[in-house]
Amino acid sequence: MHPELKKSGFIMNLFFKQLNADAEENAVAAETTEATETTATTKAPQPEVIATSHDDFDWTVDKRNVSHYSEEQKANYDKVYDATFVTINDGEILNGDVVGLTKTDAVINIGFKSDGLISLNEFRDLPSLSIGDVVEVLVVEKEDRQGHLHLSRRQARLQRAWERILELHKTGEVVTGIVTNKTKGGLIVDVFGMETFLPGSQIDVKPVTDYDQFVGKTMEFKVVKVNEQIKNAVVSHKALIESDIEAQRAEIMGKLEKGQVLEGIVKNITDFGAFMDLGGLDGLLYITDISWGRISHPAEVLKMDQKLQVVVLDFDDDKKRISLGLKQLTPHPWDVLPETLVEGAIVKGKVVNIEDYGSFLEIQPGVEGLVHVSEITWANTPINAKEFFKMGAEHEAKIVTLDKEARKMSLSIKQMTEDPWETIENKFPEASKHVGTVKNITPYGVFVELESGIGGMIHISDLSWMKRLNHPGEFTKVGETIDTIIMSIDKENRKLQLGHKQLEEDPWNSLEETFGIGTTHEGTVTKKDDRGALVQLAYGLEGYAPARHLFKEDGKQVNAEETTQFVVIEFDRNEKRILLSHTRIWEKVQADEKETAKKEAIAENEKTKKAVKNIQSKVEKATLGDLGSLADIRAKLEGNENADEAK
Repeated sequence: MHPELKKSGFIMNLFFKQLNADAEENAVAAETTEATETTATTKAPQPEVIATSHDDFDWTVDKRNVSHYSEEQKANYDKVYDATFVTINDGEILNGDVVGLTKTDAVINIGFKSDGLISLNEFRDLPSLSIGDVVEVLVVEKEDRQGHLHLSRRQARLQRAWERILELHKTGEVVTGIVTNKTKGGLIVDVFGMETFLPGSQIDVKPVTDYDQFVGKTMEFKVVKVNEQIKNAVVSHKALIESDIEAQRAEIMGKLEKGQVLEGIVKNITDFGAFMDLGGLDGLLYITDISWGRISHPAEVLKMDQKLQVVVLDFDDDKKRISLGLKQLTPHPWDVLPETLVEGAIVKGKVVNIEDYGSFLEIQPGVEGLVHVSEITWANTPINAKEFFKMGAEHEAKIVTLDKEARKMSLSIKQMTEDPWETIENKFPEASKHVGTVKNITPYGVFVELESGIGGMIHISDLSWMKRLNHPGEFTKVGETIDTIIMSIDKENRKLQLGHKQLEEDPWNSLEETFGIGTTHEGTVTKKDDRGALVQLAYGLEGYAPARHLFKEDGKQVNAEETTQFVVIEFDRNEKRILLSHTRIWEKVQADEKETAKKEAIAENEKTKKAVKNIQSKVEKATLGDLGSLADIRAKLEGNENADEAK
């Protein structure tokens, strides 16, 4: 029989026995009361009393009319009675007995007025579940809409799991979990039956890209973050590894000494050096401490996972930083220079650094020499080291000075050959013509190299007879060849004065007649500003027209790229200057027209005067009619004269 029914039956028996006893006591009491009243009535008359039910019932007397319940007995009976009722609350976790099993559910008794059903799906982790087992369940609802008791083992497990996870988060203890599946950004881990999140960055100290390899594995974790509002937890496996590494680091740091040689593995290579794994502790091998020679990147010497012997240069206990060295395990190259490296020796070196003042050649790893710009060529013209040298290129040079103590060496490339300036007159006499290469251009001239170590400058004024140049770059470019003539030699200062326009006669001497003042020529405006315009003329000449001389007859100015007629208003052979005017052309035409009209009027006047004189000479006396004719002629002459004066 159900335990609850047993308890209920026991209480009911007590209740019915009490009712029977009370009934018997009431009957006896009634008989006794009736006899007493009869006797009293016989003895003396009493006033009539209206009787009510149970007014004379004594609850403290049992049916045997011998005693009543003590306070202790009543308390015991109350305790037995109260124990028959179980008080539970929603959300409470209780232990329940499995009292029945069906094909789909388990019947659970928690001592309540009814049993609850839980789906067998919540007992998958207990395949051997049987009647009589005790399981922990959570009361979801004491009474749902159908009046049933709603229990859940799954929610009870989740609640217990969450409580344990919160405790582990506080204590920092290690927990074991199973990686169930992969999700975006990490993995899902089952801890005590509850799903937690393992971010990809917390799987290992090294970056992990393949998450699938961890699915199904049982691993240890630390609970690093919880959200109590949504009951979410984040776990970390990396934290365990780091704690182990930290312990190893502390052990290694305690034994470190400067100058100590350790074995390490290259775990990462960067532009500035390589990180070495020293067995749980990382050290940094700077690029400058890898090799005595210059290297542009550590990957030129080191490889990933390469084992190396390194020396401890310095370490910081607080910051856990260790500086390592590799080159320090071998002697400094300057301390073991070969005997063949002496002043005057010819060596070959690779360009490892280029500066404005020169280039450094690496003779052997860790041993470098400087080739100053003054030692590149015998020429006295400026030279750009960055144009002459290229990184990685090899050059032969002569050792000029060598200081082993200061670890300095100066080299010379030009001293590999004889000084050509000693016999400069033999190959490059004055007035001789040569073809050179433009090496450099400055605002005041062009530096030309005739051969290696020999060169000179062509001044901007010696480039062209015809063009007025604002900058030599308008005439030639670096790298182009140019014809030159040697105008003078300064052997002491190693300078050549070169010319280009002097290769031809001065054309200005023969152009003075062609471009004389007043001559008209066709020209094209090549450049124009507020002050005037440059005009391209024939034979490559350029003229200049001031702004006031650019006006046309219609009041507008000649525009850039426009071709029209210009008149020469000034020709200066010494200054190589031609002044032009377009305005003077149409002004001259107007002046010529006025002059022609004036001459014609004068001629007509003279003709009329002659006619009058002829008439006067033929007529001795004038008649009135003649006088009228003469008056008309005279008025006509005066009118012509007035018109001439007006013009």
